[in-house]
Amino acid sequence: MHNDSPATLRNRAPIAAILAEELPDEGLILEVASGGGEHATFFAAGFPMLGWQPSDREPEATQAIRARAAGLGLKNLRVPIVLDAALAQWSVHEADAILCINMVHISPWSATTGLFEGASKVLGADAPLILYGPYIEDEVETALSNLDFDRSLKSRDPRWGIRHREEIDALAEETGFKCTRREAMPANNLLLVYRKQ
Repeated sequence: MHNDSPATLRNRAPIAAILAEELPDEGLILEVASGGGEHATFFAAGFPMLGWQPSDREPEATQAIRARAAGLGLKNLRVPIVLDAALAQWSVHEADAILCINMVHISPWSATTGLFEGASKVLGADAPLILYGPYIEDEVETALSNLDFDRSLKSRDPRWGIRHREEIDALAEETGFKCTRREAMPANNLLLVYRKQ
C-alpha cells in the first residue's frame, strides 16, 4: 500500500477535471517528471481510453512507479521510462499530449526550455502541453506562501525557483506554442495549457 502525499490528494481531482476537457479522446499521454507515480496511476485509472507513459530523469523514480503500479491492473499504464527533459534527445518520439506537474520550479531553467523544445518535436499541431505548479504573474499579487516557497527553493539550489509566467509564455512562443488556458488551482498553483501552433 502506497500513501499519497497531501498535495497529491488535494490537487489530483481538480487537475483531472481539467484534463477531461483538454486531453484527446484517444492516444498517448506523456507525463514528464512523474516522480513516484502518484498522479500517473490516478490519471491512468481515470482515463482508461488513453495510454499513459510515465517518465522521470531519476531511475529510482521509475522503480518507484513500477512498485506503485504493481497489482493495480492498469493495462493502459506503460512501463515507466527514464527521460531527462533538459536533454535534446528524448526516448519518446510521438505523443498526443504532454503533462508536467511540479517540475518547472524544482529544476534548472534548462529543464523547462528542454521541455518545450522536446514537446515541439513530439507533439502534433494543436496538441497540448499542460503544466501545473506555482507561478509568479506580473499582473497578479503573489501569495506570501509562494514568496516564502521561492526563497526556500533558491536556498536549496540557486538554479531553482518559482518562474514568472511571462517567461514561460515567451519560451512557449519561441518554440511554437500558445497559451490557451490558465486556471487557478488549489494552494496558489496554476494549471497552464499550451497548444502547439
